[in-house]
Amino acid sequence: MPEISTKPYLLRAIYEWCTDNGYTPYLAVMVDAQTRVPREFVKNGEIVLNISFTATSGLKMDNTLISFNARFGGVSREISVPVENVVAIYARENGQGMAFEVSPLPARDGDTSTSKEEEAAVPALTAVPSSSNEAVEDSVSSTDENNDPEPPKKGGRPTLTRIK
Repeated sequence: MPEISTKPYLLRAIYEWCTDNGYTPYLAVMVDAQTRVPREFVKNGEIVLNISFTATSGLKMDNTLISFNARFGGVSREISVPVENVVAIYARENGQGMAFEVSPLPARDGDTSTSKEEEAAVPALTAVPSSSNEAVEDSVSSTDENNDPEPPKKGGRPTLTRIK
């Protein structure tokens, strides 16, 4: 029987240490085809996730997979991260934590030895629209002939304006 990696145990220990000390645990993850995260927040093949109790729902950290639900831009998303893709876990407030070595996916540019079955087994990555505002903006721009006096709203976080 192969020996189980210490990585999932260390991840759970650092997570518990962060929460016991009132810190916010962050998870840095290398994104690949097996990682289910909102692709619009991925930068340079990595994403940083807040995995605190207040930011997640149903957090489950087992030996092979970390899964939970979290809100991104007000939309609830199901997140699934293979433990082998975790680059680091650390406290946001002081940066203390632990980093791990993660081997990048093998380059497939010059590799012609892969079979069609292997290629079919790997799901293709597609971009997800960042918000429903893009669809609204597209529909507004296509109906410019109506000369609406109000310009379309820009995407992003809402702001509070105080009026006296």
